[in-house]
Amino acid sequence: MDERRKMPRKYLIVYSRVFERNLGKIIGYLSDLSPLGAMIISEQPQTVNSVLPIRFDLPDMNLFSSAQLDLTARVVHSEIDINPEFYNIGFEFIDPSPDQVRTIEKMMDAYEFRRDIPNYPPPPSALQNDRG
Repeated sequence: MDERRKMPRKYLIVYSRVFERNLGKIIGYLSDLSPLGAMIISEQPQTVNSVLPIRFDLPDMNLFSSAQLDLTARVVHSEIDINPEFYNIGFEFIDPSPDQVRTIEKMMDAYEFRRDIPNYPPPPSALQNDRG
């Protein structure tokens, strides 16, 4: 798939529940996040280009002033996951407020995967290549 993101996403270590606000129905779990959009893992597909009022659970009341974040989002893709029992649903946020963007950025900072590479010894194949 062609990479069209304008901002890098952060893959989260805490999977917040995502609800359809009007129905109060869980639609999936937050998988990755940027100030412009998100991806959720869902058991059900969504209609591309549909607009949904969504709500994220905010998992830590010590970090956030609210237990939830309400946004409006457009479905940009809905594809079967590597596990065919699930779907990857891509959302684009519609006009998030500055406060909503700050909350998203705080979530990204607090819960992203730390991608530090451990300082393991190099594999033997790497040592052989250096001797060349």
